[in-house]
Amino acid sequence: MSTATLQPIPAHGVSRSDAWRLIGATGQDLEDLFQAAAQLRERRTGRIISYSRKVFIPLTNLCRDRCGYCTFARDLEDPRAHTMTPDEVLAVAEAGRRAGCKEALFSLGERPELRYPAYREWLADNGYTSTIDYLAAMCRLVLEQTGLLPHANPGTMSRDEIEKLQPFNASMGMMLETVSNRLLRPGEAHHACPDKVPSARLATLNAAGELGVPFTTGILIGIGESPAERVDSLFAIREIHERYGHIQEVIVQNFRAKPDTRFAQWPEPDALDLARTAAVARLIFGSEVNIQIPPNLTPDAYGYFLRAGINDWGGISPVTLDFINPEKIWPEVQRLREVTTQAGFELRERLAIYPEYLRERAQCLSEPVRERVLALSDETGLVRRAEERW
Repeated sequence: MSTATLQPIPAHGVSRSDAWRLIGATGQDLEDLFQAAAQLRERRTGRIISYSRKVFIPLTNLCRDRCGYCTFARDLEDPRAHTMTPDEVLAVAEAGRRAGCKEALFSLGERPELRYPAYREWLADNGYTSTIDYLAAMCRLVLEQTGLLPHANPGTMSRDEIEKLQPFNASMGMMLETVSNRLLRPGEAHHACPDKVPSARLATLNAAGELGVPFTTGILIGIGESPAERVDSLFAIREIHERYGHIQEVIVQNFRAKPDTRFAQWPEPDALDLARTAAVARLIFGSEVNIQIPPNLTPDAYGYFLRAGINDWGGISPVTLDFINPEKIWPEVQRLREVTTQAGFELRERLAIYPEYLRERAQCLSEPVRERVLALSDETGLVRRAEERW
């Protein structure tokens, strides 16, 4: 299908039937798809491509789920299992502050207290009712002691849990991954993963929308979903965004096989598949949201991904690993800058809250978070150039 039939490109995105056809585009149709996606990206951010300089804080790698592709989660008896103490959290955050980071991304397993009684007792002995309660305390500690802007990514959350985190976070996130209930079956990626039930994750997106929280979500491709299910997952996000307007960023992330997982021999999607899916995501969301591909997962295709209409490289840390994909080293910001410049764009540092959401949703930020955001940002909502560090 030629994307010429989609002109003029609507700001609110293409239809589901168009997206189903475009997800398999090849040849000239693929070139037309990339061109249309690039035009929509131009409407949103012009020639600016952004990234966030952040530190990653893996608060706990205990998790009640057992995803087939995950190497992050550990059983309690595993010697690699670890829950960070407040001192450890603060030490990592302070190292990030010294390195010019502005954001503290908290990554952690989902609801481990429901799987491990000993961990639940540890929380209670330290005065916390749940992992979310501990996370809220650590977000507050980092914000108050270092000035880094927390971005909590704990997985599924209830409305009450989001409200507990909201005063200490500039934004929050949770990958939807997929709306495919098929992947919950035995042998599939999300078998034995109660927190990966699509309805539970969609409920979290809805709750965040009701509270007006600037939110990051996205899909994980290559875990057994069909092309049509990718499109359906993106449309599920779009429908919620149309209701609340709070989805600031959609990540299109590619599965990478890891040796100590059930999916160690599972085939990985290639760069073409990833770029094409990102371009379809851009057409689905139009100029409404920011589209990101994590650069460390496919380090040889940066320039190619820019053709697909993305406008953000996500979080990059000069201090910590990507603890979800520890074998994939972060690219040097200077390298991203060179690739971005060669493609005709300007690389700019952003905060955990995107510029347009700072303008439109500043009232959703607590006073301490808002004061810090305004101190770090310029008139465009991006990081002040004097604060940027290459």
